[in-house]
Amino acid sequence: MTTEPVPSALPRFPRDFVWGVSTSAAQIEGAVAEDGRGRSAWDVFAGEAGRIKDGSDPRVATGHYHRYREDVGLLKELGVGAYRFSVAWPRVVPDGSGPVNKAGLDFYDRLVDALLAAGVAPVPTLFHWDTPQALEEGGGWLVRDTAEKFAAYADVVAERLGDRVERWITLNEPAELTLLGYGLGQHAPGRQLLFEALPAAHHQLLGHGLAVQALRARGATSIGIAHSHGPTWTASASEADTAAADLYDLLLNRLFAEPVLLGRYPDEELAALLPGPVAEDLKVISQPLDWYGINYYQPTLVGAPGAEGAAADFGGIQLPPELPFAPQEIEGYPRTDFGWPVVPEALTELLVSFQERYGDRLPPIVITENGCSYEGVEDAERIAFLDGHLRALHAAMAAGVEVRGYFVWSLMDNFEWAEGYARRFGLVHVDYETLERTPKASFRWLRDALREQARG
Repeated sequence: MTTEPVPSALPRFPRDFVWGVSTSAAQIEGAVAEDGRGRSAWDVFAGEAGRIKDGSDPRVATGHYHRYREDVGLLKELGVGAYRFSVAWPRVVPDGSGPVNKAGLDFYDRLVDALLAAGVAPVPTLFHWDTPQALEEGGGWLVRDTAEKFAAYADVVAERLGDRVERWITLNEPAELTLLGYGLGQHAPGRQLLFEALPAAHHQLLGHGLAVQALRARGATSIGIAHSHGPTWTASASEADTAAADLYDLLLNRLFAEPVLLGRYPDEELAALLPGPVAEDLKVISQPLDWYGINYYQPTLVGAPGAEGAAADFGGIQLPPELPFAPQEIEGYPRTDFGWPVVPEALTELLVSFQERYGDRLPPIVITENGCSYEGVEDAERIAFLDGHLRALHAAMAAGVEVRGYFVWSLMDNFEWAEGYARRFGLVHVDYETLERTPKASFRWLRDALREQARG
């Protein structure tokens, strides 16, 4: 017999602090061929032999499309004030542009109404990697036209949901789509372009800026973006390791933050490689945001390629030897079942460094993802992870960083991209045969911790 975890005495967060959980459409909805939904790049990628490590696909996922009311009930029981989900572009505009699929919009209409009835604020992300396949076949994010079509799609969603949605997120993790999808080929669309993938970064950021304009035109007053960031640690003080770490940090952090926050790219030579009227595009990309979303999971230790300790893969991602930097294993910390180091204090480091680097150009921050993969329903490790990261977040706030919200990844176990169903990030366990949901110990811990916060 297991004992119920006792809620940790977390530090007190502000009364108006937003507590939430996150999911994405491609990972939970399923129903990929129902009610007029078009194919996404991930549907096609997952259907290619050898792409998904466990041979699975997202056709059913967690069945959220048909079980969303049950999932909203879980959110209500958990006691979060907000739910970050994504709208599937191919469900709303099946070919990426052209006719709008009313049935797709109707689903999100019902979801938003159900959330509001449960007292949970909807926080839709307009793009979480599921590019309509028809656009991908025309070049996807490598071509400028995709950014413009994304803005038109954003307008369609805002027109339908804007009367009830307060907070909006344009893009999720454009760095990962650029690196893993177009650079290394290990996520959809499976291209292996290395540095020739950089146009995908620029066009996603341009799509963000154009979507901000579309949302503002529909009256939106709370808009953010969800970038992935983490501290880059240098393997040694050697010139080679320092140069490699600086380049990694530029490509994974600054390349995506600085166009949005500062209106410029961090390196002139890099900017010269980007397509289109870059200077004019940056004016669109850098429109003021109401808040800045950060997805944080781990720091990265980086050295020169070929150095002792260089990892053959990074977080399950196979790395080609021609990269000019080499992530290394971080020793001395506990690890998740995914093999990721658990370093809560690096979240404090990240947030304080952002405040120091960007100053008054940095809007209030929201942690839009933070979570871990562990097996089991009695998941004491996940409780320890969340407890440690919330304390680290509070320490950053005490140091003067303005943070307004925190979203756990994820509400439920789901299709974890190239890993398939082998990694479980959820507060709720999903039986992939029956789709039965079972709240884990971490769900109960967070529920009780939020009740305690509300009593403060």
